[in-house]
Amino acid sequence: MALSRRTLLGLAAGVPVSAALAACGSSGPGKSGGGATYWYLNGQPQEGVRAGAVDAFNKAHPDDQIADTTFQNDAYKTKIKTAIGAGQAPTIIWGWGGGTLRTYAEAGQVEDLTSWFDEHSEVKERLFPTSFGAATVDGKIYAMPCETVQPIVLYYNRQVFDQVGVEPPQSWEDIMALVPRFNAKGIAPFSLGGQSRWTNMMWLEFLFDRIGGPELFQAIAEGEKDAWSHPDAITALTKVQELVEADGFVKGFSSITADSNADQALLYTGRAAMMLQGAWSYGIQKTDGGTFVSSGALGFMNFPPVEGGKGDPSGAVGNPAQYLSISSKASAEQKKVAKDFFATGVLQDAEVKKWIGNGSVPIRLGTEKLLAASESADFLQFTYDLASKAEVFTQSWDQALSPTAAETLLDNIVKLFQLSVSPEQFARNLNAVTGK
Repeated sequence: MALSRRTLLGLAAGVPVSAALAACGSSGPGKSGGGATYWYLNGQPQEGVRAGAVDAFNKAHPDDQIADTTFQNDAYKTKIKTAIGAGQAPTIIWGWGGGTLRTYAEAGQVEDLTSWFDEHSEVKERLFPTSFGAATVDGKIYAMPCETVQPIVLYYNRQVFDQVGVEPPQSWEDIMALVPRFNAKGIAPFSLGGQSRWTNMMWLEFLFDRIGGPELFQAIAEGEKDAWSHPDAITALTKVQELVEADGFVKGFSSITADSNADQALLYTGRAAMMLQGAWSYGIQKTDGGTFVSSGALGFMNFPPVEGGKGDPSGAVGNPAQYLSISSKASAEQKKVAKDFFATGVLQDAEVKKWIGNGSVPIRLGTEKLLAASESADFLQFTYDLASKAEVFTQSWDQALSPTAAETLLDNIVKLFQLSVSPEQFARNLNAVTGK
């Protein structure tokens, strides 16, 4: 699944993920009695930030302790699903929100936090408004948004653009017009690690948003019958195939992996002009690309509008945040500790500074001065503005949908990009797994 790759790469900003054991014990006290329990992902530098927030809370609350346990990504997904199903979930459940959270909420396995947020409006008001969409199921909030925002960004190589004598695209028409210009110079218009599947998905996420507006995917996420066959959806699917047919992507993109960062290397070595990738890519390019980032050669922008489209050009897609839920099976005392942690332990000043130090943008409002002091100030401020000012932030589709639907989606996206299914066939295949 894409989640593991994106999340582990997501906050690392180029720092290698530690090869830790599947479950690595606890950094906090309070393992016995009525204390709260908390499971989350390991891998540095994220693990250190998460553990630091727990330690700080435990020091400030000697009588209300949280015992934390860490897991590798894929092991965590299996373990948490099993534990929740068996009624043995940790008090605090770390996750991605979206489709998985919906399954928990509909089964009554996580607490409805709507009234708590109403009573603690100051907690809600300090976070990006866009972070609450993936925490909400049928109008009710079931998770506390936390950690960082990871929008998808259109990156470009300024040196290559100067070499060819062209400007960054301001519309879909511009994108299509740039394709033959770069190809004529032997430069791939777009890098793409297509073997990884979720990288292809980002193109559809933006085209659906720009052409049909956020309502188009919202209807899909809510299980509306035949939502994938909406005329705007067919238009978006057709446009991406037109880009493939025009040789818009690097030759052999279906055999290039994003896990190896090969797609990013094509951009910073000048073999590709542009690339659609997550905000986490900035740190990887900074680490691996020599002087590419420090010299100012890396350009970045939001995805441009599509002529006649209904979507707001400020709209963002990607990972709006990470999410913490409370198990409905926890004791009243454990639930109280968890809520105290949400109010006074999540995204406090020390944690915010650590995320920024890792090259990430925390979802807390009002961090502009801290971002400005970072050596990556320009990119972090761009990311902050993109995420905090977007009217709508659409969650990555493979997180927004149920795990089963997400797998069908990723398989069919590969076929769409390989031109082995038509837009209409793609829509029929997806309608079969998302329509109620």
